[in-house]
Amino acid sequence: MTDRFDLTGEVAVIIGGTGSLGGAIAQGLAEAGSQVIILGRNETNGEAKAADIREKGGKANYVKCDAMSADSLKEAHASIREQFGAPTILVNAAGGNDPKTTLTGDFTFEQIPLDAWRGNFELNLVGGVLLPCQEFCPAMVEAGKGSVINIASVSAHIPLSRVIAYSAAKAAVLSLSQFLAREWAKTGVRVNTITPGFFPAEQNRKILFHEDGTPTERTNSIMGHTPMGRFGEAEELIGAAVFLASNKASSFVTGTDIRVDGGYLSQTI
Repeated sequence: MTDRFDLTGEVAVIIGGTGSLGGAIAQGLAEAGSQVIILGRNETNGEAKAADIREKGGKANYVKCDAMSADSLKEAHASIREQFGAPTILVNAAGGNDPKTTLTGDFTFEQIPLDAWRGNFELNLVGGVLLPCQEFCPAMVEAGKGSVINIASVSAHIPLSRVIAYSAAKAAVLSLSQFLAREWAKTGVRVNTITPGFFPAEQNRKILFHEDGTPTERTNSIMGHTPMGRFGEAEELIGAAVFLASNKASSFVTGTDIRVDGGYLSQTI
């Protein structure tokens, strides 16, 4: 059974692989045998992550790329094909919330700046999924093989308080992913999503913990709504990612969403 999860010979492109969740997925795909290519704007972080994977025995390289730019993606794609061959796995793990759209007691929905609202969609939907899929997936369709894994959010299913623009953008990621899964279902290219629950990272640490390390009220609310009663660890996304990446393990799986959320979306009151 173990060979069903063997990714030897696959070329995996990880957009957002310099982050904690994308980095863990990159590490996991490399451990399964694939050649991992980390794409991102931060050359220092990208090279460091690729080096870390190589030190652990995996095959990994960094290619500088701005996923918000179609031209930059095209250049990166050409470089990858020349150096490593045609990508067969695409993981879209870039994304985030613009603080300018976060609602507070003194900041209401009607006060959200339009440019910040658009920025959430540009980052999470356009640069996060649309442009990378437009660049990398036609070649996969032509070759008749490929796995696309898009990272959603629990807020895509049930909008979280305060982060309405982020929630709406991630809901659009789910919708676009299902659309593409249907469009490419007969070509050999599968499109699925992973919905992470709450995983502490640098971008959300300030809203989860006080400076002294004690949990904020937001964290207490999350724990009260998570049956497992804890945050997730980035490595806990690896199993779902390797499963979806492997055509042997998930050949009949497309258009689905795997929740790695400690039961968050299964609990109401």
